[in-house]
Amino acid sequence: MHRRTLLQFALASLPAALLPAAAVRATDYDFYFTRLSYESGDWNVDERAPSNLINALIEYTTIRVDPTERVVALSDPAMLTAPFCYLAGRRLLRFNHAERQHFERYVRNGGFVFVDDCNHDIDGLFARSFEEQMAEIFGPDALGKIPNDHPLYTSFFPFDGPPRTSQELNGWGDDLVHEYLKAIEIDGRIAVLYSNKDYGCEWDYDFRNKRFMVTDNTRFAVNIVIYAMTV
Repeated sequence: MHRRTLLQFALASLPAALLPAAAVRATDYDFYFTRLSYESGDWNVDERAPSNLINALIEYTTIRVDPTERVVALSDPAMLTAPFCYLAGRRLLRFNHAERQHFERYVRNGGFVFVDDCNHDIDGLFARSFEEQMAEIFGPDALGKIPNDHPLYTSFFPFDGPPRTSQELNGWGDDLVHEYLKAIEIDGRIAVLYSNKDYGCEWDYDFRNKRFMVTDNTRFAVNIVIYAMTV
């Protein structure tokens, strides 16, 4: 549903002159970044992270990427057509009826949601409230650790597990390092990828400052998107 269909591939292979205007517009981009807003909590954290991720996709891949972040309410049916969704926060996350319905429908029908706990802790308010809802919707054992040799970690750049973040090592003084990510898998593929590592804060800087880094820390974001689009 959310990766490119055979029809889309066929349309993309035709010269633009042979396509109706609507079809040309539909094939302008392969990917656009969707941030999900929600009524509870604080969904609009780490405001520069999306542009950083978008920059990485443009720099390292040939994917036709919409350069503009799209913010869509989880209660809006428009989110059901997004190729990739990002949901983050620090405070209480409590879905209302429409938000819960859309989240479950999107996930069960082939969607991909990357969820980032901006507290990077184990049992903070965002973590507890999000994990409780995943258990209510998908079952108590649905959200589980993924092995560090999962295909996610080699979908584009090679990693031997989730990269550490400076937030874990220095951000709050607890020196808490998470050696794994969690996920809900549907039909053998990750549908909800869940991080306590606070990648949003790690990527929350002007993308032009990457030139001062020895290694671009947004490379793992590319892996996440490539996995979401191809598996």
